[in-house]
Amino acid sequence: MKTNSLKYVLILISPFLAGGLSLFIGAFNVSPIMVLKILVNEVIQSPGLSDIAEKAIILDIRLPRVILAGLVGIALSGSGVTLQGIFRNPLVDPFILGISAGAALGCALSVGFFPQLPIQLTSFVFGIAAVILTYTIARTQGEVSRLPLILSGVIISAFFTAMVSIVKFLVDPYKLQSIVFWLMGSFSLSDWRLVKIAGTGVTLGLLPVFLMRWRLNVMSMGEEEAKTLGVNVKRERIIFITASSFAVSIAVSVSGIIGWVGLMVPHLVRMMTGPDHKSLVSLSMAGGAAFMIFADTIARSLTDFDIPVGIITAIIGAPFFIYLMKRGGRESWGK
Repeated sequence: MKTNSLKYVLILISPFLAGGLSLFIGAFNVSPIMVLKILVNEVIQSPGLSDIAEKAIILDIRLPRVILAGLVGIALSGSGVTLQGIFRNPLVDPFILGISAGAALGCALSVGFFPQLPIQLTSFVFGIAAVILTYTIARTQGEVSRLPLILSGVIISAFFTAMVSIVKFLVDPYKLQSIVFWLMGSFSLSDWRLVKIAGTGVTLGLLPVFLMRWRLNVMSMGEEEAKTLGVNVKRERIIFITASSFAVSIAVSVSGIIGWVGLMVPHLVRMMTGPDHKSLVSLSMAGGAAFMIFADTIARSLTDFDIPVGIITAIIGAPFFIYLMKRGGRESWGK
């Protein structure tokens, strides 16, 4: 029992540890002592360091970037663990189900042709359309099981990705450059405005999931068992999918497409702490925030220029997906 409690505490504080360490790392060398002085002076509102360049680097560049990365990690991992629970499938995540590709199309359309429409709105509409199409196609095979769901997600992702390619072909070069860079996933344009957008979206999207997380235990038992226990499966599924899609869409709108986080982190946390969603949801969110901060720190410090963080997560995620497929026959949900 003490071992589990220690694991819970370590996972829950991991975003703060990762975020704190990442403030000391960057292309511009700022000494750890100076970083601490800047943070302390900001807390106590001291004017002593108001005119130094290091203060702008820490408070206006690194800090909002760290917070934004954490919020996106929370959105992707929280949505991933939710979708894995309601579909009873550990190989599901927003990227594989096509939500990210759908949200990407919405954002590309907004940037390329409809700048008057908020990116967050178009990304949400197309993101939820993608997951509905994925689920509808999978249902044509009867009960929604692992293989039809994954294949349907691949189909829908390919379709929306092709539509994004059409948008890139039609827009002018200036907008094309913005779309291409954004599709690779990056936090290089982070600022406090994006932090506010992401914070609001993640809170609105994942708060219902957090409050209803115990119901995921019932739904992960299977549709018939959940109905027997008095759960309105269709209503609960709609709530969870809508909330998750909203959170992912907001994440995509501020950072671009970042895959694999929603697949890897919930599964790793589940292996460490067990399948109880009452703790698994919050632990996955915390683990996702820490992992995303860690990946972005690598992306911005590995070379003299920013590597899109989506490349880092893909390099880590692809081998992990192969590992999951190999042990898929031994999964407790194993359909």
